Amino acid sequence: MAYAGKGQKTDNAVVQDRPDGPLIWGHATSPSRAAALLQLGARLRAQRADFNLLLTTPTPDPSPDHLHRGDIWQVLPEDTTAATARFLDHWRPDIGLWTGGYFRPVLIEQAKRRELPMILIDACEEGFNAPHQRWLPEILRSNLESFDSIFARSGTAAQKLRRLGVAEEALTVTGPLQEGGNALPCNESEREEMARILAGRPVWLAAMAQPEEVPTILEAHRMSSRMAHRQLLILVPDDETRGPEFRTLLDEQGFAPAIRSAGEKPNEGTQVLLADTRGEMGLWYRLAPVSFMASSLVPGFGGRNPFEPAALGSAILYGPNVSRYRAAYTRFTNAGAAISIKDSTTLSAALHQLAAPDRVAQMAAAGWEVASEGAEATDRIIDLLQDMLDLMEAG
Repeated sequence: MAYAGKGQKTDNAVVQDRPDGPLIWGHATSPSRAAALLQLGARLRAQRADFNLLLTTPTPDPSPDHLHRGDIWQVLPEDTTAATARFLDHWRPDIGLWTGGYFRPVLIEQAKRRELPMILIDACEEGFNAPHQRWLPEILRSNLESFDSIFARSGTAAQKLRRLGVAEEALTVTGPLQEGGNALPCNESEREEMARILAGRPVWLAAMAQPEEVPTILEAHRMSSRMAHRQLLILVPDDETRGPEFRTLLDEQGFAPAIRSAGEKPNEGTQVLLADTRGEMGLWYRLAPVSFMASSLVPGFGGRNPFEPAALGSAILYGPNVSRYRAAYTRFTNAGAAISIKDSTTLSAALHQLAAPDRVAQMAAAGWEVASEGAEATDRIIDLLQDMLDLMEAG
């Protein structure tokens, strides 16, 4: 909960002009909620592209990942009348989404006076337990009256809100709002062809790798191949333009890879497929029962999104440096859907462990369960936003 309860002490300059068209403002009180709001926006944008999403956070760190076209990020200003008025005057949002609780009382009262339609989502019990909220309950109750609809993450949160005076007709229990997994697309004819080429071979994926990680990955591949002689590694650089650098590293380690960008396909003797192309992760996750999510063995990169392999049934391995996705990896690990490794020995041991089809199937099923959590909350919010945007267009 890195964001909650932390406020900026300075008024933040706006990051850009307000775009034309409908603007949905979503405030995230934690990094995980920021990720969930961005994904909610992406899903809504797949159904209608005529809006922009303004994402705000209480502090600049950590910065949100995966801003899409039409997404804007800004840190909230200090909770003063002048600063919040400038914020609302500049952005003029059409709909406001607030997550969790942890209210900024002045900002919410200003939005209320402007008759901004507001929705409270993922309302949690701890979001209403701050000392100032307990000392000044009338301000908290007034803030809650600002919301047209409130979605609680649990029955206990709903009960807390009822005690604070929220009307039953405004309250819905949806479960938690969490980032989930959207299946990345792939070319089905390419998948079928590659599946025929690789039929019967053990396959694993090292996704979004940094050059500094390649020696560890290749050593683990060499070690695990002693027990699985036909094993193939699909190696995907984090930056596909560095393919030649990866090719040099493979040559130095004695591997003769098939180069995807050159149109080469693996044959029976190929040990590594260097997938130095963009936009094909959906293909590689489908082909590999096990995915090592790289950019995690060395510091400075923060890991990569574990929901991508989980949504496509690939068991997850990851290194110790996953600061950008730590909450997500904790969810997957606790569910038995991911294994943490630290070097070539532990990576090779995990690959050997997951050579058993029943074990990898268990992990994949657990990963799918985690990736599917939060779907009800997201679906309900998207339906409500669709209705609200339709009414605005009609009005």
